[in-house]
Amino acid sequence: MSVSPEKRPKMESALEQLKQYTVVVADTGDFNAIYEYKPQDATTNPSLILAAAQMPDYQHLVEEAIECGKKLGGSENVQIKNAVDKLFVLFGAEILKKIPGRVSTEVDARLSYDMKGMIERAKSLIKLYKEAGIDKERILIKLSSTWEGIQAGKVLEEQHGIHCNMTLLFSFAQAVACAEAGVTLISPFVGRILDWHVANSNKKSYEPSEDPAQASDLQKIHLDEATFRWDHNEDQMASEKLSDGIRKFAADANKLEDMLKIRMFSTENGK
Repeated sequence: MSVSPEKRPKMESALEQLKQYTVVVADTGDFNAIYEYKPQDATTNPSLILAAAQMPDYQHLVEEAIECGKKLGGSENVQIKNAVDKLFVLFGAEILKKIPGRVSTEVDARLSYDMKGMIERAKSLIKLYKEAGIDKERILIKLSSTWEGIQAGKVLEEQHGIHCNMTLLFSFAQAVACAEAGVTLISPFVGRILDWHVANSNKKSYEPSEDPAQASDLQKIHLDEATFRWDHNEDQMASEKLSDGIRKFAADANKLEDMLKIRMFSTENGK
């Protein structure tokens, strides 16, 4: 006996199956993708915002950010910085209209080794969200998992009630330091970790049974700054991927600023 197509049980997509076991987070600045896949949370970074800011659908946000930067005044660099922060918040605010959870907004990767700079930039972003009517409980401030970034996360969590998402995490030392700092969330880049090991070995792939991150009898450890830096340095993959990630995010931050600079000042300067 055959069953008509309309009466057959609908097969769940891989995404629908995944939602049964974990929280789905969209890593994009494209609102249309968020609307389509309906994640719980979302995150952005300079590379994603750079791509989204060049899409025709989002030019009104770019223009609003530019106007904000000009209105606040200051030198060209200050106006551009303020426009970038506003742009990140505008994208974050729009994303929050489409998800029930939180959005992660990233602090400039060029501040990755500047603890005080990251703290001040995070507080500035939270202030902009507050001005937009968005409570800080719906925001995760994204910081690079350098020693300075992790300590900035600790200060933001403990002293300012600002929740942090530690990104570019590749090593056990980074994970331990984040746990000790009491940050809200960590973002291990498992895909990049696997890619590095495949590229730096004779193997074309790894089976799940070969995953080194399995249950173990490791004892709880404490990491001070010197121990953290040494242990992280001993992990070649983690050292390379962290620095590479920071460089790439910083490069895209530069590109985003260059794009805004042209739109903000080229006409005024007669170029």
